[in-house]
Amino acid sequence: MAILVTGGAGYIGSHTCIELLNAGYEIIILDNFYNSKRESLNRIKELSGKDFKFYECDIRDRKGLDNIFENEKIEAVIHFAGLKAVGESCRKPLEYYDNNIGGTVTLCQAMRDHGVKKIVFSSSATVYGMNNISPLREDMQTGGTTNPYGTTKYMIEIILQDLYKADNEWSIALLRYFNPIGAHKSGRIGEDPNGIPNNLMPYISQVAIGKLPCLNIFGNDYDTPDGTGVRDYIHVVDLALGHVKAVEKVMGCKELNIYNLGTGTGYSVLDIVNAFKKASGVDVPYKIAPRRDGDIATCYSDPSKALKELGWKAERGLEEMCEDTWRWQKNNPDGYPDD
Repeated sequence: MAILVTGGAGYIGSHTCIELLNAGYEIIILDNFYNSKRESLNRIKELSGKDFKFYECDIRDRKGLDNIFENEKIEAVIHFAGLKAVGESCRKPLEYYDNNIGGTVTLCQAMRDHGVKKIVFSSSATVYGMNNISPLREDMQTGGTTNPYGTTKYMIEIILQDLYKADNEWSIALLRYFNPIGAHKSGRIGEDPNGIPNNLMPYISQVAIGKLPCLNIFGNDYDTPDGTGVRDYIHVVDLALGHVKAVEKVMGCKELNIYNLGTGTGYSVLDIVNAFKKASGVDVPYKIAPRRDGDIATCYSDPSKALKELGWKAERGLEEMCEDTWRWQKNNPDGYPDD
């Protein structure tokens, strides 16, 4: 029996696939390469020393999904596939609602009709909205999201909660990520964004490698120690290992559970910049720009529930996150080669 990993060629998906293979799971990867590259599949095989099946498919393609479920013995699904850029979601809300929400509904319908009722969903701390005080706990109110991307994550959580209420045969884990950064220790897989990065760390590393001239820091007048925004950054390998623990959980129970995957520590933008400069030995020029709409001063997790119920906690510190990011960027200055 295999784990179907939707979006398994992407940044978090590829790291999770390696950890699943290392833990002895059989996997099947589904991806449409909208925001990923085929080369990452080769590197998953290289780093794990194991093979797996792959289907090029869109999660909105019901016939394609039926083909996978009919031809493979699938026990559970880890669902990463989704559009994920906040700014793009504000420009293209219909595409985000269609892909993220419509695709998840189609995936769950296919799962139900083929008797596969175990799913781990890639959610986000964005579901906590603007009004909760950090550290953020799983029992806090969600909603009040500030962009269509965050709203899709919030709505999918509601859909999956309603699905469980209607049918207690399902086993569901909703994983609320904080800010994944870093890369595999080998430097062979990492984050390879299309175009100008939306997230802080790949932007910093592209400035450091000379692809971008300068980092914009949006606001230095927040109520934080140095005035820049504070976030909970987690090493992508720690995040991947959290998925392995979540799979173990859904395999062993028929419940719906929600977990924060974060470190519980907040770092400011300038903390990250300075840690990266120290790890890489390279300067990162920056300038202060106006605040962005929807940004909050401080956002970090209370990860204690994941420790208590999954036996998981983040082990890798900021220095390692920066060193691993730089190794990936230095070894792959242009990201993965084009397909």
